[in-house]
Amino acid sequence: MAAMELETDANSSRCGIGSTMDHKTNRAIIRKILLTEWDPIGVSDIPEAQDEYDAYGDTVFGMLTNQTASVDAIAQYLFKIATEHMALSYPELAKRCDKAAKAIVELQSGR
Repeated sequence: MAAMELETDANSSRCGIGSTMDHKTNRAIIRKILLTEWDPIGVSDIPEAQDEYDAYGDTVFGMLTNQTASVDAIAQYLFKIATEHMALSYPELAKRCDKAAKAIVELQSGR
């Protein structure tokens, strides 16, 4: 019984996707990354728009939990959202997608 308690305690302190860290916390981290690293429409400083990218964050979270996420896959998804759904195009967009994707994938390994 003590070994099981220790294992549970050890797992509860992990913070990567797929650990025992709760979904709400992971989604909040992804939300913050999308608002600070990606933010293709520039809403990060608008308090009323903090949930602007939540639907995209939910998709990214699903990619991570299903272990189908790579930096390239997430960057491509974000780029597609920005270019096809938001009809945006500017020089730094691909770079912002890559930067956000790298930060998000780091959650998967708990780094």
